[in-house]
Amino acid sequence: MAAAQAQPAAPHALHLLLSLTMFLLTAGAQRSDSDSDIERDALRAFRASVSDASLSGALQSWNGTLHFCQWPGVACTDDGHVTSLNVSGLGLTGTVSAAVGNLTYLEYLVLEKNQLSGRIPASIGGLRRLRYLSLCDNGGISGEIPDSLRGCTGLQFLYLNNNSLTGAIPAWLGALPNLTYLYLHQNALSGEIPPSLGSLTGLQALRLDENCLRGSLPAGLAELPSLQTFSAYQNLLEGEIPPGFFNMSSLQFLVLTNNAFRGVLPPYAGARMANLRSLYLGGNSLTGPIPAALGKASSLTSIVLANNSFTGQVLALDDNKLGGQLPGSIARLPREIQALNLGKNRISGSIPPAIGDLIGLTTLGLESNLLNGTIPAGIGNMKNLTKLALQGNRLTGPIPSSIGDLTQLLELDLSSNALSGFIPDTLANLNHLTSLNLSGNALTGQVPREIFSLPSLSSAMDLSHNQLDGPLPSDVSSLTNLAQLALSGNKFSGQLPEELEQCQSLEFLDLDFNSFHGSIPPSLSKLKGLRRLGLASNGLSGSIPPELGNMSGLQELYLSRNDLTGAVPEELEDLSSLVELDLSYNHLDGSVPLRGIFANTSGLKIAGNAGLCGGVPELDLPRCPASRDTRWLLHIVVPVLSIALFSAILLSMFQWYSKVAGQTDKKPDDATPPADDVLGGMMNYQRISYAGLDRATNGFADTNLIGVGKFGSVYLGALPLVPKGAPDSAPEKVAVAVKVFDLCQVGASKTFVSECEALRNVRHRNLVRILTCCVGADARGDDFRALVFEFMPNYSLDRWLGVNPRSEEPRIVKSLSVIQRLNIAVDIADALCYLHTSSVPPIVHCDVKPSNVLLGEDMRAVVGDLGLAKLLHESGSHDTCNDTSTVGLRGTVGYIPPEYGTTGKVSTHGDVYSFGITLLEIFTGRSPTDDAFKDGLTLMEFVAASFPDKIEQVLDRALLPVVQGIDGQVPCGSDGGGAHVSERGCLVSAVRVALSCARAVPLERISMADAATELRSIRDACCAHSTGQ
Repeated sequence: MAAAQAQPAAPHALHLLLSLTMFLLTAGAQRSDSDSDIERDALRAFRASVSDASLSGALQSWNGTLHFCQWPGVACTDDGHVTSLNVSGLGLTGTVSAAVGNLTYLEYLVLEKNQLSGRIPASIGGLRRLRYLSLCDNGGISGEIPDSLRGCTGLQFLYLNNNSLTGAIPAWLGALPNLTYLYLHQNALSGEIPPSLGSLTGLQALRLDENCLRGSLPAGLAELPSLQTFSAYQNLLEGEIPPGFFNMSSLQFLVLTNNAFRGVLPPYAGARMANLRSLYLGGNSLTGPIPAALGKASSLTSIVLANNSFTGQVLALDDNKLGGQLPGSIARLPREIQALNLGKNRISGSIPPAIGDLIGLTTLGLESNLLNGTIPAGIGNMKNLTKLALQGNRLTGPIPSSIGDLTQLLELDLSSNALSGFIPDTLANLNHLTSLNLSGNALTGQVPREIFSLPSLSSAMDLSHNQLDGPLPSDVSSLTNLAQLALSGNKFSGQLPEELEQCQSLEFLDLDFNSFHGSIPPSLSKLKGLRRLGLASNGLSGSIPPELGNMSGLQELYLSRNDLTGAVPEELEDLSSLVELDLSYNHLDGSVPLRGIFANTSGLKIAGNAGLCGGVPELDLPRCPASRDTRWLLHIVVPVLSIALFSAILLSMFQWYSKVAGQTDKKPDDATPPADDVLGGMMNYQRISYAGLDRATNGFADTNLIGVGKFGSVYLGALPLVPKGAPDSAPEKVAVAVKVFDLCQVGASKTFVSECEALRNVRHRNLVRILTCCVGADARGDDFRALVFEFMPNYSLDRWLGVNPRSEEPRIVKSLSVIQRLNIAVDIADALCYLHTSSVPPIVHCDVKPSNVLLGEDMRAVVGDLGLAKLLHESGSHDTCNDTSTVGLRGTVGYIPPEYGTTGKVSTHGDVYSFGITLLEIFTGRSPTDDAFKDGLTLMEFVAASFPDKIEQVLDRALLPVVQGIDGQVPCGSDGGGAHVSERGCLVSAVRVALSCARAVPLERISMADAATELRSIRDACCAHSTGQ
């Protein structure tokens, strides 16, 4: 019965279930429609509260014609809920409607860069999903920060800067657990900085500058593990700066200028701040010494410490990445400072004349920077200077005679600049000078005799690689304490003075590449301590004095490319320390000795002496003709030799003949001079043997192969190298790149000589550094040529750009940032500018492209592969390219300037064109030989068509998030422009330089010096924007 009664209930339950379902669906649809109405009404209310003053009327389309999800600036979910409202930069006026708080699904509210006013609606605090709130750069947003915003617990980015907000910074901000960027700068906020902000463990950037904040800095801020930017300049803050700030490894920008901070900086400040890029502490009341540990902040690019009360004796910030210019206010450094070391940075501009006011300095080190202009005459006021180091810059003009007033000077180094004019005779007043280096400039005239009479010179006198002329005066005999005299690469003439024998302390005497004539004085043999004697590439004649065999300590003897005649003295066999002997390209004849250095073919060079014979078999010289007595003796002895011995002689002669014939078939290039003859002693280490390179590269294994070019291959190796001039030193284990030339390739030998010749004339931080070389024979007896360079662990630039899909070399997956690309561009420009304007003679690279740009561990870029380089002599830029290759052009397709194909004449304008194409490649990620460029379209035309308004269409994809502001970078800067806007501006400026370099008409291109200057300014401006300064 129960079962029978329950049976009709089943259809009834089913009916109820269906009814309930229909009710819920209907109610859900009604609620969805209701939500939609609410959100539409909220947007309309916002539209009604603002005025659109722009001519385009960007909000005019906010009407019933389109669904609100299609209105400009509005983004919705698939089911029609508003998630983003972005009306930035539309020139809107009015107030922010409280109805915005009804957009409950909102995640992004971006109203920045308008002219809105009024208070921040409290209703925004109800937007629980809100992650990004930006009201910055309106100017008129006023009142206090509403407490209701504490309800936005998902907030990650809060930008309220550049407005008129008042009141205190709310303590509840420290309770927003996801907050990453907090920008409150350029308002009228007052009170103290709440300590609760120290609880924001994910905070990366905190900007509080240009307010009215008082009190001290909470120590907890210095414990935020992710903080990269902290700026609180232009406030009323006081007390000591918490020491923890100077121990933050994550911190990149610390800006606290123009407050009332006092106290001393901790001695470890900078020691652990490997990422610190900018440090601004000027305009406070800080005291005590400037910590020497600041010099260990290896990423530091800008520092301001002016207008404090620092004391101490040494300011050492050398070997960093400091950029910008030296301010005139440098003269306001504490008078107690005795040493100012800013060398090995990226400081540009001229040396301010006010630097002469630092009369207490004993050491001034500005070496290896990018300084230009002249040396100010006021530097002569620094009477206490004992060391002046200005080498490795771009200084021009004459050496001021006022330097002669620095009578306490011990070391003077002005090398590797572009100084011109005469050497002032006032330098003879430097009676305490121990080291003088003026090498690598464009100095002319004769060296004042009085300078050779300075008995205090004991370390070195280096005047090499200038245009000095005249004879070497007999006054050189006064240099009795001098260890190194380097005069190579000038125009000195006359005979070598006998008085050189008085220089008994000499260890290195370099007179190569001059115009000395006459005979080699036998009296040079009296220099018993001499380890290197360089007389190569002069006009010396006569025979080699046998007395040179008495110089028991001699390690290197270079006599190549003279007019020496006669026999090779057998006495040279007895020089047991001799490891390098170069007698090549003279007119020597007779038998080559067999012992000592003459048995070491890797250290002996005798090519270009047609009259030489004999020697060890490895030299492959013809046999010397036998004397008459010897022929008579053989005529008596031979008939009595046994048949077996006679057969053995015949067999040996046959084998010898086969070897000579085989070598003849190889057609060695006897005109190829040895590398270290051409390099002129510029190598840093002693020459290496083939066997050493074979071991270092695991037998030139494929696993060590890191690059392949037209004329050879490059291998990675690890070599134990001995520094030149220090044979007793322990070998240094050095990671190297070994460039092996394929001498079977037509033009390879010439390329080897060209690269050696170019390397001999250059020395710059952005040019690849040669360590040593190998010239000899490989294991099979074939000619072998290799140059050994410093290894650049980040390989070549093209791997980072990934622009050559045909290359077998792997691409670097990690992309380059805008700043890194700008830094690389500046480095390349500096290197080419040096080749064009500072090298003597000027050098045209002829093959500028990304694969010839190498990147070091710190991403410093160096330009390599000078194998096609052309030295411009008197014919200057009209020097014709006499390339013997079948192509007839120097360079690589896509980078060759158009005029090379019509005139064949090499000029510096050609390098500028190639640099322009390379620069376009850096920022577009596209190669000029990309498959997309066909039917006459070029990379330059491709970029120019979109420049500048649509530059996003041609930029490297990896840069688009930066340009579009969606990479998490800060969108608002203190200048009223967004960081992404600044980055875009930097990119536009850089591409403009590239287009100016790559013009079709050579004379319309900018110079390499102008390109370098502009790129440096762009890079510095981009860095400044990224700091918010």
